[in-house]
Amino acid sequence: MAQWIHMSQMIQRLSDDTVNNLYPQTAFPIEVRHFLAEWIESQRWDNFALEKVELESQAQTLLDQTISMLQSISQQNANVVDRMKLMQISRNMTMLNKQPLRFAVMVKEILAKERALLSTLPQTPSSTPQYQQHQNRENSFPSMQDVDHLVLKVLAVQDIRQNMHQLQEELNWERQNFEGLQGPIQQNGMDPKNSEIQKLQNHIQQLECNVKALAKNRFQLLKECVDCLDQCQNRLISKLKAWRWEQHKSTIGHPFDENLHPLQTWCEQLLGVNGKLRQELMLIGKPISELQERLGKLLQVLIQSSLMVEKQPPQVIKTQSKFCTTVRYLLGEKVASGKPVVLKAQIMNEMQARNLGSVPGDNVGELINNTAILEHNAVSKSTCATFRNMSIKKIKRADRRGSESVTEEKFALLFSAEITITGCDTPYRIQMISLPVVVIVHGSQDNNALATIIWDCAFSESDRVPFMVPERVPWKMMYSTLNSKFTSEVQTNHNLDHYNQHFLAQKIFDKPDFADDFSNMLVSWGQFNKEVLPGRTFTFWQWFEGVMDLSKKHLKTYWSEGLIFGFIGKQHLHLILKDRPNGTFLLRFSDSEIGGITIAYVSATENGGQKIQNIQPFTKKDLDIHNLGDSIRDINEITYLYPAFPKDEVFKRFYSEPRASLPGGYIPVSLKTRVGTEGREGSSAIPLTPSMTPIAVSPASNIYPVNQFQQEQDMEGGPSGEFSGFNDQASANMEIDFESLLENLPE
Repeated sequence: MAQWIHMSQMIQRLSDDTVNNLYPQTAFPIEVRHFLAEWIESQRWDNFALEKVELESQAQTLLDQTISMLQSISQQNANVVDRMKLMQISRNMTMLNKQPLRFAVMVKEILAKERALLSTLPQTPSSTPQYQQHQNRENSFPSMQDVDHLVLKVLAVQDIRQNMHQLQEELNWERQNFEGLQGPIQQNGMDPKNSEIQKLQNHIQQLECNVKALAKNRFQLLKECVDCLDQCQNRLISKLKAWRWEQHKSTIGHPFDENLHPLQTWCEQLLGVNGKLRQELMLIGKPISELQERLGKLLQVLIQSSLMVEKQPPQVIKTQSKFCTTVRYLLGEKVASGKPVVLKAQIMNEMQARNLGSVPGDNVGELINNTAILEHNAVSKSTCATFRNMSIKKIKRADRRGSESVTEEKFALLFSAEITITGCDTPYRIQMISLPVVVIVHGSQDNNALATIIWDCAFSESDRVPFMVPERVPWKMMYSTLNSKFTSEVQTNHNLDHYNQHFLAQKIFDKPDFADDFSNMLVSWGQFNKEVLPGRTFTFWQWFEGVMDLSKKHLKTYWSEGLIFGFIGKQHLHLILKDRPNGTFLLRFSDSEIGGITIAYVSATENGGQKIQNIQPFTKKDLDIHNLGDSIRDINEITYLYPAFPKDEVFKRFYSEPRASLPGGYIPVSLKTRVGTEGREGSSAIPLTPSMTPIAVSPASNIYPVNQFQQEQDMEGGPSGEFSGFNDQASANMEIDFESLLENLPE
């Protein structure tokens, strides 16, 4: 890499010093700089000096060859502007013909300066950020360097062909001259070994030898070009697969660079190289079947591999609902004009996805608006087919295996078309399959369907048989997935900590007393989302997804700033709060209710001791009415956020401002949170439950309406528990139990 940078700089300096004085807006294109750099570096310049007149002819030869290369490259350049610049540079450099030694000495001095500069560069990075940046460049550089190297090889093949053509013309001319001398020699009795005649014969023989040598080099270089093209294309296809794999992993929050332009440029370059090599093979005159067949196969693979699903369809699709998806063709600018390319989408099941190359089986679903035209966008330089209002009208399911539910069955969309590329006589069939999707018929199935997708995205292998996934995975992989999904959904950089990790493991394995490392224990699909948690009516995933949803909608800032302890077991809760002063509290996610956050705090007992109380969880409905910060402000029993931060200092910025006077002379009212019987002592009113609306109180009474959360001890026999109040689990459970019934409802 250092040599490439060095030579590129040298050539640019050469351009600046010799040409840009006359033509200041001219700069060598990178391919030209690279190609000339390699050639110049291969010559010997150290012997040149202005006083060495005897080397003038050698310097003139080098100057002529440099100008000739520039002219040759300019003729092959498709860019009109670059071609004109290169021609101008070559014309300007002819001004040095009278002083070839000056040219050679200038190149010698530039090389010496560049080498001295390189020798002073530090060999080790000065800081970590620079090292990381260098690593990133190195990771991306070899691929582009390979393509540049391939382009230079093709230019070399073309240059050899042109030199052969010139030599052949000269050879034909000299042969004609020699044949013209045969008559006078025989008539005049001239000696056939005459020095001039012998010199001409020797020259002809030398030309014939040179043509044969160039022909041999040309064939060898062509073979090397095909080998290099094969290697570059294999790397490209690996990059395309990696892009699709990263797109798959982005579902669970992994970073993903969706920019396809670099890969599109790579595809276009390789297509251009393939076309030039096929032309060179045709110009040889005699067929070379081996190389032609290889280039044909490479062309077919490239054309068929350039179709990408740029925007995936939703991975959970409800029948009769609209959705969109975008398919992009990376060789779109090379598509033959005339007949429009129409992409068609069809839905396929797991078995059909495994047999893409065979004859399609039965139609397993009916798609509405399943065709789109491949259109080119001149601004973005992308060619896409966008399906804007696609819909699954009906779906045909396979026979279920064992206890498998409808939300565990995976499908996919197949996009296909017939396409013709400019310069290719044969049309090609192209196709690409989407990521797996789960088809549901009712919103109640969404959560379980999402669990199927999460498991698939997190634990599938890159080269798997569609859509195989393991039945069990190590807990450390599961935890990594949960953490990645949680942080991406909540859009936070604050990860789950080791306390959270341990509690989640205790919960999914049902081992509340287990204190050792869970890392290598295996989690099954059943533990994740088929079996309900002990003593609950919901699965682990349903509970965890409820926490994510609550955090995303109401707790993002609190979580991001580390104000929420999060997932914590009761044993650990007792351990960290037992010696804290009364009023110390922390925020934790509810263990008994989906999508709830509770406040655990230290409270005094009647006999002067301490106990840990857990306030009834706040749900989305509660926080929609009264935000968490205001509830913390209202509750007088809590004073210090664990370990010892005054709550008003920590949460003050979350408190709502007092409402201003309302128009029309109305007196504003507000809601306040109370625990226990505070505010109702001596009253015979029925205690409010979470499902009841706060009582409206006349503003004139100077009494605030109260949303009261009843504080009780753990129903299982300990002061550390949390209230198990009214919730919506009965209805949720009913929906899950009736999945099969919903599946058969008329649409």
